[in-house]
Amino acid sequence: MRGGLDKIKEAGALLVGGHSIEDPELKYGLSVTGVVHPNRVLLNSGARVGDLLLLTKPLGTGILSTALKGGLAARGTEAMITQVMATLNREAAQLMQTVGAHACTDITGFGLVGHLYEMAYASRVAIRIDSRAVPILPETLHHASMGIIPEGAHKNKAFYAPHMKSSLEELDPMEMVLVDPQTSGGLLIAASPEGINSIADRLGKRDYPLDFGIIGEVVAGKSGTIEIM
Repeated sequence: MRGGLDKIKEAGALLVGGHSIEDPELKYGLSVTGVVHPNRVLLNSGARVGDLLLLTKPLGTGILSTALKGGLAARGTEAMITQVMATLNREAAQLMQTVGAHACTDITGFGLVGHLYEMAYASRVAIRIDSRAVPILPETLHHASMGIIPEGAHKNKAFYAPHMKSSLEELDPMEMVLVDPQTSGGLLIAASPEGINSIADRLGKRDYPLDFGIIGEVVAGKSGTIEIM
């Protein structure tokens, strides 16, 4: 609870009110309310053909959490994924406002592919990603190749498979990483090449603590199609 309050303060917010429930399982959660100027609202529906895509946090928290639960994760994994999940998206969010980003969403339980699909479908475009450019947490591919994969990833893959055109080899563990459900994932930002490169350059100069990457581009095609190279 102290950690949650620390993050609330870091984000510049206030903790107001609350309630407790009696339950055998420990739970802690927050609901967020706020006000934003209408001209500063960014939806996932504004991506344009020619835009590049930036992902601001590495993938793998779902797979690595599963490895932790099974006692198979490497030493230091828990601290590593905790840092990733506890890092606010504020810095990247502020930078994207300065370059006129066209669309944005955060990566959560639907995995990267799920959110790519939602952005592509809502924007009436297709998206092509370079799987080699996607930032991934250490040991993630290793555990995925061993079948240490959360159930949510399998459900995501089954649901979004009709929209995926993958050139990866059969049973490539990277496919499961791309559908891995994330907790407190990064931002997926669509903007002009100049805008995306500007965000990436400034994140690099600010000692941003996490891996990030320019992972693909918005292309013309059937709405919602995700092409994986």
